[in-house]
Amino acid sequence: MAEPLKDRFFTQNSLQKFATTIKDAYPAFDADKFISLIHDEEWAGKEIMQRMRHTTESLQKMLPPSYPEALEILKKAAPNVKGFESVTLPDYVSLYGLNDWDLSLPALGYFTRFSTSELAVRPFLDRDPDRVMPYMLKWAEDENENVRRFASEGCRPRLPWAMALPKFKKDPRSIFPVLEKLKNDSAEFVRRSVANNLNDISKDNPDLALEVCERWYGQSEKTDRIVKHACRTLLKAGDPRALKIFGYCDPSRVQITDFKLATSVLKIGETLLFSFEMEISGEKKGRVRLEYAVKYQKSGGKASKKIFQLAENDYAPGRYQLKRKQSFADMSTRKHYPGTHCISIVVNGEARVNDTFELK
Repeated sequence: MAEPLKDRFFTQNSLQKFATTIKDAYPAFDADKFISLIHDEEWAGKEIMQRMRHTTESLQKMLPPSYPEALEILKKAAPNVKGFESVTLPDYVSLYGLNDWDLSLPALGYFTRFSTSELAVRPFLDRDPDRVMPYMLKWAEDENENVRRFASEGCRPRLPWAMALPKFKKDPRSIFPVLEKLKNDSAEFVRRSVANNLNDISKDNPDLALEVCERWYGQSEKTDRIVKHACRTLLKAGDPRALKIFGYCDPSRVQITDFKLATSVLKIGETLLFSFEMEISGEKKGRVRLEYAVKYQKSGGKASKKIFQLAENDYAPGRYQLKRKQSFADMSTRKHYPGTHCISIVVNGEARVNDTFELK
């Protein structure tokens, strides 16, 4: 199993380097006391985001009480702060700068050049999005690609590891001007953020997201890739409007037969092999999105379904034999539990054949 994130970041060595960097910018900084504040009796039990916040709070105790003065020290140190500790600088702004927006918002734009302010800007957006979005529009045109990405990533309605933005979940339309500026950005990771933002929007406002996707699709290779990634949740749900964008064929043309599992009993850590036959009817090729869904047994008797992509192609009429394997080894992102599991084949969003097996 992969090493937990909390044990990979905020280590003794990386925190000591961080303290040294802050002291270089502010000679009065007591690095030893800072480290002792961090490693209190509760440190070992904290998760990674709790460790970030605790580091920020410990940092605040060792800086001048004046927010503007402390901010200048952190801005001086920012270009030299390396590793995950760098997120504590924008986190400092989100925690202690909510009463000084004229200093705090430009500081977030600066810190994101060296780290990321996507988490830290969200309390500001939650309080007054109309005041923040003009900054986002300006950042979307910045020469620095990290800043441009921040313009999109920071206003995602459902950014992972971050507080949600209820106002944007209810009405995301003020986000769209930012995404329009970035849809043909030269940096792929900026465009990927645009796609992730649209995917977030699609979960609460599918019609609004689809309006954008329908308008963008066919404009350029860049926007086509954005739209495909942005529609992933809708495609997995079999949304007809999303499927139509990409020209998937009528699923009634596709038949799934001879679905077989290699075994009906599997141990945690082993791999399940399965196979089936797909038949495409008609006289023309049909675009088919093939997926398989696994309904996992969870702790407490609950079940959780996850969909995996199997194939996506234009198929000529005929029969096709397909095979796939699925690992049931524990990972940092998924723990397996004994019990009855179900696996099914999904064709252009429609669940077809399925079978069950026991995981022990």
